[in-house]
Amino acid sequence: LGQAVARHMKQRGQGKIINIASIMTKMARHHVGAYVTAKAAVGGLTRAMTSEWAGYGINCNAIGPGYISTELTQALFEDKAFSDWLLGSTPAGRWGQVDDLVGAAIYLAAPASGFMHGQILYIDGGMTTTV
Repeated sequence: LGQAVARHMKQRGQGKIINIASIMTKMARHHVGAYVTAKAAVGGLTRAMTSEWAGYGINCNAIGPGYISTELTQALFEDKAFSDWLLGSTPAGRWGQVDDLVGAAIYLAAPASGFMHGQILYIDGGMTTTV
């Protein structure tokens, strides 16, 4: 998909690609090895896209969400032991909400991020700074 949109962006001389990584791009947790591997690959893909396309005016970055309360994380949210661990491990002391990701997406899509290339912007309540 990235290659398909990059062709059009190259012709225009600009573009923004925002990949969705995870805190698991930077960390690991037991029992989710396949997920950790996949998200680490998203980080590598973001850097590879940057090395190939930044010269064409294409910004390739990623958002790395922490634990966000969604339908997919409902079981973890309801698991008291896990939720207590998360709240104690996250400096913000709370689960993230989908709305917490909006500002990062707007920034990465805006001209203000024009010199930002190949980065993962972690939106994780500070978890990756302390765990």
